[in-house]
Amino acid sequence: MAEMDTSSGGGHKKGPGVKKGKKLSTRVDLTPMVDLGFLLITFFVFTTTMSQSTAMNMNEPKDDPNQQLKVKNSGAMTILLGKGNQVYYYYGQLEADKLSEQFKSTTFKDIRNLINEKRKATPIDDLMYIIKSDKNSTFKNAIDILDEMTISAVPPGHYAEVDMTPTEELMIQQTETANGVK
Repeated sequence: MAEMDTSSGGGHKKGPGVKKGKKLSTRVDLTPMVDLGFLLITFFVFTTTMSQSTAMNMNEPKDDPNQQLKVKNSGAMTILLGKGNQVYYYYGQLEADKLSEQFKSTTFKDIRNLINEKRKATPIDDLMYIIKSDKNSTFKNAIDILDEMTISAVPPGHYAEVDMTPTEELMIQQTETANGVK
């Protein structure tokens, strides 16, 4: 540990012509302190818990065409996510002669009420929410709509993310152009 050299190189002679011995300073050996530092670092690395992941579990359907779910038009609500935090929706299936009546616009503030109304008005076995994201929508919007499903207590398996059809893309584009959404 600490070491001190006290040798003076000979007897205790005093007088002229006698050289004084050099006094050496103390020297501290730092090796044990480095060892202790590494032991502490090792201890804390092995005993620390890393942050837990906060990923959301999501049940995704299989791509097997034989096991695709058939959804009743009366129980389906399609939610479309556009650019600029725009949310569009329609019930059932889009019909060419009723597009302007079926295709509606809302905000993220009001979508929770619409989800809850549909959930209360539809038997649970028939209920299905179909979520579709436009190529201009953000990932945050997709997460927000999934959070709305969780907040509204929609059971897993009663909502799914699906690709958008060309008709829906055209409807969103025309609506956003008419409303000046950038």
